[in-house]
Amino acid sequence: MQTFVLAGGCFWCLDAVYRTLRGVSEVVSGYTGGTVANPSYELVCTGSTGHAEAVAVTFDESVIPASVIMDAFFTLHDPRQLNRQGADVGTQYRSAMFYADDEQKKLFEEALVRADDIWDGGIVTQLEPLGEFYRAEDYHQDFFAKNPAQGYCLAVAVPKVNKVRKAFSEYVIAA
Repeated sequence: MQTFVLAGGCFWCLDAVYRTLRGVSEVVSGYTGGTVANPSYELVCTGSTGHAEAVAVTFDESVIPASVIMDAFFTLHDPRQLNRQGADVGTQYRSAMFYADDEQKKLFEEALVRADDIWDGGIVTQLEPLGEFYRAEDYHQDFFAKNPAQGYCLAVAVPKVNKVRKAFSEYVIAA
């Protein structure tokens, strides 16, 4: 099993997408990349902690390749938007990959090259060493499944889930 920590806008969307893929055993929404210990959602939302909303995606590489996890990441968000994703603005919504070791750093660098080709350049995704990862409050975990009719989920998460389901259909969990 391998765990990647990724940030690409609101963690609700990343969580929703990765939970649809075979081989993903766990997705945890949380905060990383900042300077404050045990930050709360409210504090992270101020943009003053340096944390990004992120997910820790644990997956089985014998079922889903690491490259698919990364390519789905670059499919579900726009890595050319600096410190934002759509209407979500601030450093907490930055595009970033947090590597745990040199092997992950290399995989992430390779994914950045592939993404640069797909997006025609202009990638602003940050590559950062993984520091402390703080689990977000319980109500953020599996938010999309618990709140499918919520406005943000309908307007923002559903299109991202559908885009990844279409692009990576061979890895989608059958409904």
